[in-house]
Amino acid sequence: MGATGNAGTALLRALAADPQVTSVLGLARRLPDRTAEPYSGAEWASVDVATEEPDDAVADRLAERFRGCDAVVHLAWLIQPNRERDLLRRANVDGTRRVALGAVRAGVPHLVVASSVGAYSPVDDDAPRREDWPTDGIPTSHYSVDKAAQERVLDEVEAEHPGLTVARLRTALVFQGDAAQEIVRYFLGPLLPVLPLPAGVRVQAVHADDAADAYRRVVVGRAGGAFNVAADDLLRGPDLARIVDHGRLVEVPPALVRPLVSAAYGARAVPTDPGWLDMAMGVPVLDTTRIKDELGWRPRRTAAEAVAELIDGMAVGRGVRSTPMRPATPRPPVESAIALRGRESAHVPETLDAGLLGLYLSDHFTGATAGLERTERMAEAYGDTPYGPELAELAEQIRAERELYRTLLDALGVPRRRHRQAAAWVAERVGRLKLNGRLVERSPMSAVLEAELMRSAVLAKIGGWQTLREHADELGLDPEQFAELVEVARGQITVLDRFHEYARTRAFRAGGASV
Repeated sequence: MGATGNAGTALLRALAADPQVTSVLGLARRLPDRTAEPYSGAEWASVDVATEEPDDAVADRLAERFRGCDAVVHLAWLIQPNRERDLLRRANVDGTRRVALGAVRAGVPHLVVASSVGAYSPVDDDAPRREDWPTDGIPTSHYSVDKAAQERVLDEVEAEHPGLTVARLRTALVFQGDAAQEIVRYFLGPLLPVLPLPAGVRVQAVHADDAADAYRRVVVGRAGGAFNVAADDLLRGPDLARIVDHGRLVEVPPALVRPLVSAAYGARAVPTDPGWLDMAMGVPVLDTTRIKDELGWRPRRTAAEAVAELIDGMAVGRGVRSTPMRPATPRPPVESAIALRGRESAHVPETLDAGLLGLYLSDHFTGATAGLERTERMAEAYGDTPYGPELAELAEQIRAERELYRTLLDALGVPRRRHRQAAAWVAERVGRLKLNGRLVERSPMSAVLEAELMRSAVLAKIGGWQTLREHADELGLDPEQFAELVEVARGQITVLDRFHEYARTRAFRAGGASV
């Protein structure tokens, strides 16, 4: 469960290398590119544990998938949107209950669950704590509260089903280079030239491959109980500053940092609420003696190495081909799209009507201008929904496509007709004034309409790329690049379809449910 995320992706690599593992079924809400490593080595099925259906219905559906398995490893956990507590609770706490019930009904003998250091009760010292430290969480952190609630679910499952072996891995922060963009999207903004940190903060981390090795050992060893998992080194402020590579550190009293984080979160300037700061300052240092003694686990990389790899990954936009782990938004291949095919320069030949083609390309450039304005506004307005990161990525893609049209117009010597772009820019803003039944606040219906409008625009854009592909040879362009852009656009339609489904199920409910 959750096989496309940070730990799940690393676990797929670990299981593929273990000859004792004969088959893997990956389950996720959004399937990865199943032709890409490490996802190509597993079978796949789509499942959503956060659905509003009754627990029994979801558990029965999961049981059908689990039947015949030797172990279920539950890694699925929803981090964002922070403000939708009902959704987070349903996905994370109720989702764990549903997975456990599904495993019981399928007769699976072993359930392995991703818990966290965040499940532990707070401390005010650096003494390492073993697995018997209370797991009551940190009350001001919704993540910690839900992790503690997950622990209670597992306690109940163990009590009611003694034949099921339950293991819970309480990991420190799990980092790898491939998770760089996932962490940026969910937690961070741009790195600052001076690293501000709350005074006294200390960080335990573990490389994702080491965490995956811990899961693998628990699975093949059929181990039960709780296991702390962390690298041996403990990172403090100066250590983190050195890893970021500038060595300059500004330590700020936590009492000053928290209201700043709270204000930024309230203004929607950052995606994380101050509860994450409370958890960072309050979680205990993990004692990892048990998993080392009983399962022979040893971290192969230090916490410093894991953090350094993450920072390097952020610098280059590293990622893999799953939705949560996707790399930084690839720009459409502007330079290669206008690559010459044996000619000195791209041009409009006499066989084509330069005036009509110029008007056509200019109109598509105008459409990209309006589309960019709309998608940027959507990414901002719906940034706290589960589709916020995907809408932001869509906006980046359309921005790059607009630049591609600009480059094509210049390369072909076609005028841009700037008055059309200006008119589109104004029209898009005037369009925002439509009331949709509300005077001073956004209507829930707006998200539905905007998704429909953007879907229509993307369909029109596909026609533009197809037209350019048809005439690419005559224009001195590479037709294959336009074929790639058609596929990018089809992926954009998939995103808009999912967002439309999310919006339409909420927009028309009595009481004006927000989107």
